[in-house]
Parts: sequence; C-alpha cells; structure tokens
Amino acid sequence: MHEIGFALYADMLNHAVKQLKAGKEPDLSAPLGVTTEINLHTPALLPNDYCGDVHERLVLYKRLASCNALDVLQDMREELIDRFGLPPLQTQALLACHKLRILAKPLGINKIDASSEAIQLQFSQKTPVEPDVILNLLRKSPVYRMSGPDKLRIAVQHEALQPRTDFIEGLLKQLA
Repeated sequence: MHEIGFALYADMLNHAVKQLKAGKEPDLSAPLGVTTEINLHTPALLPNDYCGDVHERLVLYKRLASCNALDVLQDMREELIDRFGLPPLQTQALLACHKLRILAKPLGINKIDASSEAIQLQFSQKTPVEPDVILNLLRKSPVYRMSGPDKLRIAVQHEALQPRTDFIEGLLKQLA
C-alpha cells in the first residue's frame, strides 16, 4: 500500500510542477489538482513475484502515475509484458485503475468505486458532463440512480474484473 500512496503523491507532485512551469501558481485550496480515486475492490499492484526489485517497482509506480494518455499507458503495459511477462490479475487491476483515471479525469470525476454489486461515480463541482446526459441514463434504466447531488450509482453485478472495467469504460465514453 505504501508504494501506491507514493505513486499518487508523485502524480500530484508532477501536476504541481507542471503548473509552476506553465507560470501558474498552484491553487492551495485544491493544492494539486483533481486526482481521480479508483477502487475496484481488488488488489491493484505489482506483486513481488512479478517484479521482485522494490526500487524498480517504485519507479514503475511513478511512471504509471505520470501516464496521462491512453497510448502512453499502453506503451507501459507492453513494456511490462516485455520485461516481466503477462501481468497477473493484481497488475491488470493496477493498469485498469490507471486507464480509468485517464478516462475519468477530463470528465471531472473525483472517485470511481466499483464493487462486484454496484458502481458509483462521484463528480466534482466543476464537471463538464452535461446534466442531460446523466438524465438520459436515469431514464434509460432503473439500474441508474443518483445518490446525493454528485454521485451516480449503477446497480450492476460484475464479479470478474474485466467485465466491470469494460462497463465503466463504456459508461465514461457515454458521459464524454
């Protein structure tokens, strides 16, 4: 867990440095920008038996955290496969978390909580998602409902990781 915390910290630090380099002063009320929290209710990590060197894992976590485009993340995935072989389920979950983070960030989604029973998206106050898009989802199916003013809850069951992340990706594309 400490390694993932380090990766999130590195992501936020990179964001602050980019703001300073662009001549902007970081907003101290939201000091390091929007970082989307992803919880897939499954371990998301680089296990010891996949990448045995602690230092190398930390470097890889930092590099993954700095991926801000899907093609860069795909290149990282291919590099992991070339260096360490096919990723185990925990690493697939880690890559899925980063992919969802990249897709959710421009939509102003602060948090995605996806268990095997339901998925919940929490929107920021400044989300660019049009309310009509959300209303259409709510009308389309009873599995969609609002949970408070900023949370969309979807009552769908996906035990396996891949169908769950595929569903979320499709949903994020509908919201875009």
